[in-house]
Amino acid sequence: MCGFVGYVNQSDVPEDTINHMADRIKHRGPDDEAYFADGKVAMGFRRLSIIDLAHGRQPMYNNDETKVLTFNGEIYNYQEIRKELQEMGYEFKTDVDSEVLIHGYQAWGADLLQKLRGMYAFVIYDSKTQEVFGARDHFGIKPLYYYDDGDTFMWASEIKAFLEHPNFKKELNTSLLPIHLSFEFIPSRETMFKNVYKVLPGQYFLHKNGKTETHRYWKFNYDHIDESQTVEEDADKIEKLVDESVKAHMIADVEVGSFLSSGIDSSYVLNEAAKLKPIQSFSIGFKNSKYSELAWSTEFAKEIGQKNTEIYMNGDDYFDILPTMMYYMDEPLSNPSAIQLYYLTKRTRESVKVALSGEGADEFFGGYNTYLEAIPFERYQKWVPKPIRKAAGAVAAKMPRFHGKRFLVRGAQPLSERYYRVNYVFNYEDRAKVLKDPSINVDSGAYTKHIFDDVAGKDEMTQMQYFDINTWLPFDILHKADRMSMANSLEVRTPLVDKKVAEFAETMPVHTRITPDETKISLRTAAERQLPKKTALKEKMGFPSPIASWINDPKYHERIVNEFHSDTAEKFFNTAELDRLLDEHANGKSNMQKIFTIYTFILWYQVYFPEDTNVDTLSLVHRTQV
Repeated sequence: MCGFVGYVNQSDVPEDTINHMADRIKHRGPDDEAYFADGKVAMGFRRLSIIDLAHGRQPMYNNDETKVLTFNGEIYNYQEIRKELQEMGYEFKTDVDSEVLIHGYQAWGADLLQKLRGMYAFVIYDSKTQEVFGARDHFGIKPLYYYDDGDTFMWASEIKAFLEHPNFKKELNTSLLPIHLSFEFIPSRETMFKNVYKVLPGQYFLHKNGKTETHRYWKFNYDHIDESQTVEEDADKIEKLVDESVKAHMIADVEVGSFLSSGIDSSYVLNEAAKLKPIQSFSIGFKNSKYSELAWSTEFAKEIGQKNTEIYMNGDDYFDILPTMMYYMDEPLSNPSAIQLYYLTKRTRESVKVALSGEGADEFFGGYNTYLEAIPFERYQKWVPKPIRKAAGAVAAKMPRFHGKRFLVRGAQPLSERYYRVNYVFNYEDRAKVLKDPSINVDSGAYTKHIFDDVAGKDEMTQMQYFDINTWLPFDILHKADRMSMANSLEVRTPLVDKKVAEFAETMPVHTRITPDETKISLRTAAERQLPKKTALKEKMGFPSPIASWINDPKYHERIVNEFHSDTAEKFFNTAELDRLLDEHANGKSNMQKIFTIYTFILWYQVYFPEDTNVDTLSLVHRTQV
């Protein structure tokens, strides 16, 4: 696990630029550093040693030293690919997965990607062809960005590394602010920095002769659903898949731990890992048991004979770390659970270098209660003609609030507009009120409609899951997991976000994923065979926190009010509307997510654009760091 940086060289760039870029992401790899430069390309690497600790230094070269690799991640099937390459005549100097990538690229080019199973981002420079090739794993577990303004091309594991390059033009992508306010992230290749792009999950880029092109080598799809499958059959397959995937994800030359909440996903992963060797788990919570899962998680760990470490945090911890969190996040992300994850990874890193996590089960197996929404809406659409639904929705929208108004309004909308993640924080009307310049407001449904179009012929539950797998999972769940863990130099592995698991999930019919009474039914059936019944059937808590009540606490309320009247707030938002949101929240209407989204955006802007603020950025970012 590590971080890397690089750029196509230019005569006016100081030689030590690559070192400074790598230093910016030292947290991703504090164990080692190394560099490559040939006058045309410069590459830098920071290493967190996990496998074959004595070898595997990067940048790594092929045998004739014409290709140079930097790589972040783990290839879980590297040994079988290594054997195939050896049979083709390739000689290996180490037993690390990095060497498999560089020989594999020499043997198969981009077709190597079809063979890989793992979490990865890597870049290979070919000095013969003067090509730069970069790829990201199937799901976006590991990050990869590039900057391309037509003159300068560079890449890195994290955007902040670009700040050290003299030709990086740091500009806010203001047009994406309403998109961020809708989704709490940017659900596309674009970022909040102009000319900075994400390499999407399952995508690679090729840069040559000053031109950059991207290609998709893999994408999750529902083209092979097998309606004949039963819950019991799918549970059998899930049991085998989880068992095999956890074994693959446990490979390391350092101690591996596991995150543990009270829910089924992390409990199932921990239970499977504990069959292989004793494993320490780590849980975070609050003194107020209403928001804490610690009692559940510790009891479960005891039941399976493992040690659980309880970690507590309070409101001061939460609010003090926010500027630092936004620095490590690269882009504004307003998921309140990110702060818990930061503290969880920080304490976990004191004991282990690697931790397993249960992300992905809800998206692949149908775990979110919102998917059940499809049942009444599909019935409504089936029995009520579209013209009548549209008329009813139009009338209801103009009437005062009454029971059923929301259903009628939404029932007139296509799923691409109605699905709650599309206007997850602010809807179009609310954005128009809160934005200083409402003319930049856009239709967020139109921004992501192409994702729903991919599965237009499928049922609504399937469309919702497909949307989440292509947006919520990579741009929110996995993004925050990588940034918060790597901020603390901890490698997080996700056995349920796995190529083989996903290939099976693509075949599952709706009736083995969700019923009107139960979510992720096949996974629960599999887990119930392995776990205590109360754990297998427990409802999802979703990493809760007392943030809603803390917003009204005078100590933290004052901080928010100050930022809501800062120069940054005045630059982007209607501050009278921000005051109204706070007043409504104090009077019982929950505006937590809206308030938190605005607040974290302001903090993020102050960290990354300090020249536009009067904020001591270094103090903000480093005051809580040890």
